[in-house]
Amino acid sequence: MNTSLRFREWFTLAVGIVALHAPLSHAQTTAPSIGKSTLVAAIVPNYPPFEYKDPATDKLMGFDVDLGEALAAKLGVKLEWQETSFDQMMSALTTKRVDVILSGMTDLPERRGAVNFLDYITTGPQFYTMKARAGEFATMDALCGKTVGTSRRTSFVNDAAKWSDEHCVKAGKPPVKVVGTDGSSDARMQLRQNRIDAAVQGGETLPYQNSIEQNAYAPIGQPFLSQYTALGMSKDNAALNTALTNAFNQLIADGTYQKILAKWGLQQHAVPKALVNAGT
Repeated sequence: MNTSLRFREWFTLAVGIVALHAPLSHAQTTAPSIGKSTLVAAIVPNYPPFEYKDPATDKLMGFDVDLGEALAAKLGVKLEWQETSFDQMMSALTTKRVDVILSGMTDLPERRGAVNFLDYITTGPQFYTMKARAGEFATMDALCGKTVGTSRRTSFVNDAAKWSDEHCVKAGKPPVKVVGTDGSSDARMQLRQNRIDAAVQGGETLPYQNSIEQNAYAPIGQPFLSQYTALGMSKDNAALNTALTNAFNQLIADGTYQKILAKWGLQQHAVPKALVNAGT
């Protein structure tokens, strides 16, 4: 066999080997291995526009649902939603019954004992009241001495109480009476029934509620804290933490994140990049 023929055979073999390995290399770049083909996500579908069920079809909908599906697609895995209660989400993650929490959870330092948070949207507790009563609350200090409801399952109960201590009690005014409710929808019902004077929920969710309830609610001032809504990840799964962080940055880079934000009217609450445990 002459040298020229031998070289051509060697070159053909080399090209074949490169072609065989190229798809695998590409897959590893775009979808880091997380050691499983299905990702299980905990969700409590009662917080629109983040997660809720379509009344007509009972199908899960919302920003978190779309974001979760997009992340799973980047990772090359199937996403399985596991409905649970807010009280059970953390234990479901730490006992490995689910892989992630994707359900409008706020990144708070006291929740980071066994959980890492991938912060994906800005948020902040917002006081609001019925539009018909907006004139009673021209300034936020008009809340002093009033009854305010908010979901007992969130940090908003303590947040509102701390705001009252700082802005009412220290000023010699009567404190806000903070009432824990059975979720945000219960707070809105009590507000409509005049059982409470005002309520608190994430400021980014109020425009959606107004869009489906004929602008029934009026914000009181601005959100009184700056926080992040986040995806919860187990601290003992570094590979999944890294994979999800990279996948989220890819969604930002290719414009998917921005499209999902726009779909749910949340463009003003975008983060510029993946943030981990950035909440204060």
